[in-house]
Amino acid sequence: MNRRALGARGEALAGAWYVERGYTVLDRNWRTRSGELDLVLERKGVVVFCEVKTRTSDAFGIGAEAVTREKQLRIRRLANEWLAAHDRRARELRFDVASILAPRDGAPTVDVLEAAF
Repeated sequence: MNRRALGARGEALAGAWYVERGYTVLDRNWRTRSGELDLVLERKGVVVFCEVKTRTSDAFGIGAEAVTREKQLRIRRLANEWLAAHDRRARELRFDVASILAPRDGAPTVDVLEAAF
C-alpha cells in the first residue's frame, strides 16, 4: 500500500470513529494554498478539526508525535480559513489528533486525542 492509500485508509477509519460517536462530517481533505485539513466535524455545536496521522508501525513513534507546534499553528490558521469560507461561526472549536496504527498484517487501531492542542 502506498503512502497516499495508507493516508486515505486512516482518514476513513478516523471519520468512521467520529460518525459512530454521533459526529457529522462537514468536510474531508479541505485544501487551500496554505495547506489541508484532514477532517472537519461537528457535534452539538462544537466544530472539530482533526489531523489524522497513519502509520504501519510505531517503531518511530505514534502519529500524534508528528504534529509539531508549527503544524498546530498551520491547522489553526486553516481552521480560520475554513470557517470564513463556509461563513460559519461556532460556539466552540476543538483540535483533535487521530493516530491510526494500520499494520500490514493486523487489524488497525484508532486512537483519538481530543482537544490535543
